[in-house]
Amino acid sequence: MSMICSFLQVVGGLGLSWQMSFGILVLLYFYSHYFFASGAAHIGAMFTAFLSGALVLSFLSNLMGGITHYGIGSAPVFYGAGYVPLAKWWGYGFLISVVNIIIWLGVGGIWWKAIGLW
Repeated sequence: MSMICSFLQVVGGLGLSWQMSFGILVLLYFYSHYFFASGAAHIGAMFTAFLSGALVLSFLSNLMGGITHYGIGSAPVFYGAGYVPLAKWWGYGFLISVVNIIIWLGVGGIWWKAIGLW
């Protein structure tokens, strides 16, 4: 997993387009099979790391809807009621996003470690 994270940091620092980065990741996954004795070993080692990254992105996608007044379908209705000014909405959204990230990645990471997922 740490090798994948290191690779993602390098790819991210190159300033490549998402298509090029995705292509590199696909080729990395495909051709890394040369380093494994079997398909099961390759899939067991690499797929989990790639899937974990995708799951984290999907979890965070659920949390980011409330940080702006247009983030999810119901947000404009709540904002349109006029109870919260725009600047406060964005400020509260940022504050809650920090709390959510601490809970999901911090406390959640500790929990995953406790139950043996990480």
